[in-house]
Amino acid sequence: MILYFSGTGNSEYAAKRISREIHDETVDLFKKIRNHDFTELYSEKPWIIVSPAYAWRIPRILNEWLGKTTLAGSKEIYFIMTCGGSIGNAGAYLKELCAGRQMDYRGCLPVIMPENYIAMFSTPAEEEALKIIEHAEATIDKAASFIKSKATFPQLSVTVKDKMSSSIVNRIFYPMFVHAKKFHVKDTCISCGKCEALCPLANIRIVDGKPVWGTDCTHCMACICRCPVEAIEYGKHSSGLPRYTCPKLY
Repeated sequence: MILYFSGTGNSEYAAKRISREIHDETVDLFKKIRNHDFTELYSEKPWIIVSPAYAWRIPRILNEWLGKTTLAGSKEIYFIMTCGGSIGNAGAYLKELCAGRQMDYRGCLPVIMPENYIAMFSTPAEEEALKIIEHAEATIDKAASFIKSKATFPQLSVTVKDKMSSSIVNRIFYPMFVHAKKFHVKDTCISCGKCEALCPLANIRIVDGKPVWGTDCTHCMACICRCPVEAIEYGKHSSGLPRYTCPKLY
């Protein structure tokens, strides 16, 4: 069973492509995370978790869900992480998580996809994004091939920088930068409520026809990137940048 969490579509696309290759079902974890649904799941086939990299590890909300949810049946579990550049030393923490859940960790494979973190970086225009995705498809298919043959993913070389990024930097980054304080809405907002519906933490409320952000945010960028009229900004950084959603999905 393929379980995925995705804000702007990169991990969803990778999960669905793997699903076609290995003929296994996909489960979108959005509602389960939003509703705090930790109901046991069962699969006779290996578990495959497809996730974005947030500060060189899987998102904390996904880590929490995996820590509280029993994945019954198969004990084998693979991880695929979509990222704009690197997953750092994420594998070490996933291996530790699996050991605590008595799961057989089968490795973690990074897949370079278009950058979606508009809060800090530049996002690509559609033409450039499609080229990056086309290049990534070979890696996604390679992951599917390993899974079909029941092989462990190749072990990645890890540098000192990788270890620092996934440990010290990750711990500092979340409290300093992962918040909703800089999100704001322009007068072009059409009060459609899509941002409220898309938030995996139910952190957005529509008040007097406009979105209002609470204190709980995971920086998935779904609200800003999937606004149909690009009415949401993140401070001044996002101004003029293209909103990124996976062009092969949306």
